[in-house]
Amino acid sequence: MSSDPPASSRPGTPAPPSSPAPPHDLEALLELLRRGFPTLSTQFQGGARYLLDHPQDVPVLSMRKIAASAGVQPATLVRLSQHLGFEGWQAMRELFVDALRGGAQPYARRARKVVRESSASRMLGEMLEAQHHNLDRIAASNEKTLPQAAELLSHAACVHVAGFRACFPIAFTFHYVYRLFRSTVHLIRADAGTLEMELRGLAPKDAVVVVSFAPYSQESIRVAEAARECGCKVIALTDSTVAPIALAADCTLLFSVESPSFFPSITAGVAVVEALVEQLLARKGKGAIRALEQAEGELHRTGAYVTPGHG
Repeated sequence: MSSDPPASSRPGTPAPPSSPAPPHDLEALLELLRRGFPTLSTQFQGGARYLLDHPQDVPVLSMRKIAASAGVQPATLVRLSQHLGFEGWQAMRELFVDALRGGAQPYARRARKVVRESSASRMLGEMLEAQHHNLDRIAASNEKTLPQAAELLSHAACVHVAGFRACFPIAFTFHYVYRLFRSTVHLIRADAGTLEMELRGLAPKDAVVVVSFAPYSQESIRVAEAARECGCKVIALTDSTVAPIALAADCTLLFSVESPSFFPSITAGVAVVEALVEQLLARKGKGAIRALEQAEGELHRTGAYVTPGHG
């Protein structure tokens, strides 16, 4: 006596739905989580929120510690991984590990490579080629977001700017140039441990520009979190859409820091803020021109510049 064929092989029986193909890299995974977050169960949302907010923790912490921090059971992370098309937690975790491996290397390790492999005759050419590549990527990465950032900043009551360590020159450039025609621009410096005091000045109608690239500074994350808690609009200038400051930002501007040298390049970051200030000036129009003329005249009157013939 023959047994009945399985249901899936009977005529007219629809095939069972296949599992979705898992994302191929970390950026695609986090975008999938952001896009599908509202449709997830409460438990899955708890796990997804932690992955989105703390991607840097996944390669270095155990699944149990991540689950405890997220307020869910370890099994929830396993089921969430499978829901996203992975065989299990470890398969999904590999995307976070791969992203970490491809991230910023320690400066000393990069310096050893420069000393070992580079020669004076080719260093300049390699550097210029890297800078051209970084600058070419700006337009494609920010064509839509630059106008959005300018819109947010134009409507803010005050603008606060923060960038620490290697990111400080980018933040300072934006603050200095923007302040030439807008007085309500403030630089968060955190001198002598005063960061918390400076963050008290944030208000709900303000906008906060935070600059950070890998390795991401703790101060930049604190500024972004404080700005979000205060109800400020947050504009992130960073090297990745999954950078800690970008995950909760209202607008993200991207720039590449690739360099053949041991230290990340800030050239493209400076170019992005220059392009942003240009759009802000154009938006303000004649009012910006009057303010700029007044600031420039004051600089000349106070002797800030050398007068021709008086070296």
